[in-house]
Amino acid sequence: METGSHIRLVLWKSAKAVEKLDRGSIAQTGLNLSDFAIMEVLLHKGPMTINRIGEKVLLTSGSMTTAVNRLQNSGLVERIQDPADGRCFFVHLTKTGRHVIRDAFENHRNRLESVAEILTEEERSELVRLLKKLGYHAETMANTAS
Repeated sequence: METGSHIRLVLWKSAKAVEKLDRGSIAQTGLNLSDFAIMEVLLHKGPMTINRIGEKVLLTSGSMTTAVNRLQNSGLVERIQDPADGRCFFVHLTKTGRHVIRDAFENHRNRLESVAEILTEEERSELVRLLKKLGYHAETMANTAS
């Protein structure tokens, strides 16, 4: 029987290997990690406020402002004032930004698919099911311990 500590070690090593591939794949897009994450969220979720994007990509408000400024200066995103609330701005992909992130995400998605192709469809489903089960249980334990 596999011990909890061995499962943690295997999970950690696997996650680190996939993360290394993930980071390398993003680096090949020419975008840094935070810029890619912000643009990918905007591509898939649509325009949103800086704070909302930060919640999605796990960046602080200061990091988000810096990143959005950088993306705006590069012509990849723009801030548009909310007509209903003049204090609020939504970040939108520009036409150029949409083109850049679509191509970058497609290449990235293909690279991640290539690492998962070693698994059958059934193995993929089982892996996701088991990881969710483990994660939910760990989360529940962490919340009851605090």
